[in-house]
Amino acid sequence: MAREYGTENWIDWCPGCGNFGIVSSVYRAFSELELEPENTVLVSGIGCSGKMPHFVGVNGVHTLHGRAIPFATGIKMSNPDLEVVVNGGDGDLLGIGAGHFVALGRRNLNVLVMMHDNRVYGLTKGQASPTLPRDIQTKALDKPNIHSAVKPLSLALVSGYTHISRSFAMDSDHLTEMIKEGIEHDGAAFLDILQPCVTYNDIHTSDFFRERIEKLSDWDPEKDKSEVYRKMREYSGSEKIPTGVIYRDQDEPTFSDRLFKHHREKSPSQRTVERKGASTLSKDEFISKFEDLVVKRGF
Repeated sequence: MAREYGTENWIDWCPGCGNFGIVSSVYRAFSELELEPENTVLVSGIGCSGKMPHFVGVNGVHTLHGRAIPFATGIKMSNPDLEVVVNGGDGDLLGIGAGHFVALGRRNLNVLVMMHDNRVYGLTKGQASPTLPRDIQTKALDKPNIHSAVKPLSLALVSGYTHISRSFAMDSDHLTEMIKEGIEHDGAAFLDILQPCVTYNDIHTSDFFRERIEKLSDWDPEKDKSEVYRKMREYSGSEKIPTGVIYRDQDEPTFSDRLFKHHREKSPSQRTVERKGASTLSKDEFISKFEDLVVKRGF
């Protein structure tokens, strides 16, 4: 039986926002993977995408601007059995959070990072984000953008992410599959989601993306990185925008594998440590003692 992942909270994005497509695809992906809500964690930063944990019925952490990835890293390393998914905007992840974005890739931590890529700072009235191309003037800008754009897929590739993909917020079937593949991958996964901002970006609209998206069909994502770079250079010279799985490496050891092999035998959630007469309980021991306490006191 499919689980319901919706909450009672009112979803308060602008009418027509691409985030509605993203949250519906998250519901579908989580349901089809039959993720256990108690073992699943959504982490977000600041921005329109930051509301995602409020609208999905799993564990959620709404963190500080640009700090979703370090929060997610701490959660995953404390309990590697948890399924951890980061939701962040292009400004949140590639502006103030860019250093953390690179760090997660080089560690190859087993986490999925979903970037809501609308090329503007939607919550703070439409300033140019790191992914807005140079010389583009959206409706909130008094002059064209003077900065060159960060290329998310290229940055993810050089940072060390071992699963890199792109999808479109308004293509629920495709986006659902990309989310599922990212979650199932054993390693750092990055999903760039083209997400129209109907309020502040009047250039990169749903129609703009639909006219340019080209789904990769005969592309092997497990090619050598040099081949991936070549393929991406081909697209950089055209108006076409590739979507699908761009790159995948299933052989690189994860950060958890490396850490527990060389430094620790168990994660913090699995250890019992005696310290100055007091013990730090493992998760299972804590739950057991808490349940005993509840029964004895009749709560």
